[in-house]
Amino acid sequence: MGLRVSDLSVARGGIRVLEGLSFALAPGQALVLRGPNGIGKTTLLRTIAGLQPPVSGEVDAPAEALVYAGHADGIKATLTVRENLEFWAQAFGNSDISGAMAAFQLAPLGERPAGALSAGQKRRLGLARLLVTGREIWVLDEPTVSLDVEAVAMFAAAVRAHLAAGGLAVIATHIDLGLSEAEVLDVTPFKARPLEHDDFDGAFL
Repeated sequence: MGLRVSDLSVARGGIRVLEGLSFALAPGQALVLRGPNGIGKTTLLRTIAGLQPPVSGEVDAPAEALVYAGHADGIKATLTVRENLEFWAQAFGNSDISGAMAAFQLAPLGERPAGALSAGQKRRLGLARLLVTGREIWVLDEPTVSLDVEAVAMFAAAVRAHLAAGGLAVIATHIDLGLSEAEVLDVTPFKARPLEHDDFDGAFL
């Protein structure tokens, strides 16, 4: 189960931000996206994940293989940590949450309401959802926000295990995760050219 991006152009608010991107990943591979804030990494990831259409080009990957984790943790504050993971596992047709609980050291927090967690604990719970989806392709936008050094190591280990099992990942992050398996792509050279005056109306069509 691979991922291929071909001559992709993406837009934010009707304005192109990146264009001409191409890359391919095979099972077991990861790609780390680099680039300054605001250049369009989030827009690119949302397009790859199928949450918005591209301006042009193609993303070749089965929709049922993709899972996206953005800036929101996607947890229900009134449910416990365990109940949150059980909810997401059931939503994806799974039942075993033990691996996710162990990977992010959530067992001691299992019966705590998610709303009572610290920001870092919420982030760990949000990332643990990835492990219960059963999806092969992880599309991750700044996944280490709010994580301390220990939790970043937990996340990196989870990614390594995912790759070793034949999964793949596309990750936008400014942090060195220590993933020797990952290739790095700086998207700066793919920044879209500024709109000419005659292009202005077309940006909103």
